[in-house]
Amino acid sequence: MSLVLCGPLAGAELATWQRCLRQAMPGETLHASPELADPAEVDIALVANPAPGSLRRWPALRLIQSLWAGVDRLLADDSLPPGVPLARMVDPAMNEAMAETALWAVLSLQRDFFAYARQQREGLWHQAPQRRAADLAVSVLGLGQMGGTVARRLMAQGYRVNAWRLHDAAPTANAATDETTSETADEAAGLAVSAGAAALPGLLARSDVVINLLPLTAATRGLLDARFFAALPRGAAVVNLARGAHLVDADLLAALDSGQLRHAVLDVFAAEPLPAGHRYWSHPAVTLLPHVAAQTDPRSAAAVVAANVAALRAGRPLAHLVHRARGY
Repeated sequence: MSLVLCGPLAGAELATWQRCLRQAMPGETLHASPELADPAEVDIALVANPAPGSLRRWPALRLIQSLWAGVDRLLADDSLPPGVPLARMVDPAMNEAMAETALWAVLSLQRDFFAYARQQREGLWHQAPQRRAADLAVSVLGLGQMGGTVARRLMAQGYRVNAWRLHDAAPTANAATDETTSETADEAAGLAVSAGAAALPGLLARSDVVINLLPLTAATRGLLDARFFAALPRGAAVVNLARGAHLVDADLLAALDSGQLRHAVLDVFAAEPLPAGHRYWSHPAVTLLPHVAAQTDPRSAAAVVAANVAALRAGRPLAHLVHRARGY
């Protein structure tokens, strides 16, 4: 049996993935050109946003391993084989990269560095009062591997951190591995965690900064809307590092224009690349990144893939399985 690499990888990026995967799994046969692979021989698909319907080509699949952390695009494909386990990428290096980005964003908000950058462009010299980390209440939405890592990093820096997850309980069986492992670590670290839609308004009301790391599901699409922003204290800030579809753009712009929000840090957008002429490009209260908060690193991700492939071959439980009904 063999593995196939599916998705729009090309050039140097494809070559890097091939090298890292083959080094991590020297005993496996990896096809980087799907059209050259025998469909009857391929039992594992390594996917990076493959075209809808493309996995129909592989009738013998026993595992679909995503190379990306998000699986919302995969789950939106009606042709996704229903009985095949789907595993998402949970890479410790990616978690740390996300924590670094979140810390940079919160620190910049705490110390007014975004405002000072704007003042530089305008030729202004104005010193704002300096706040301590403990002066900021930061809420992290989403408590998977990334959310837990971000929350703990911010706590270590001295911020007052609370976390929120949509559901009161984690999924059952192996699909719960990531969430329960993260929650155990969070409880040990003393992180305050609330859950359920009813708990969200109260959390927002006491938040100076909100960081969104939720998975994109039917329940979270459009969650960051006018009602969400109105529940925050006036002058709060929003950091969206999850998915662009979580955010209602018009509502965010209205909240920024009115002063309800003082700043937004955005790494993800409904349309990517962000279209030319979009107001986010020039809005003085928006700092944007081109979807680089935490990129998959093939060097460490290949080891994660290799571990799951070895588990499948040995008949051991698979890690990071997606709970399809919940969407993550």
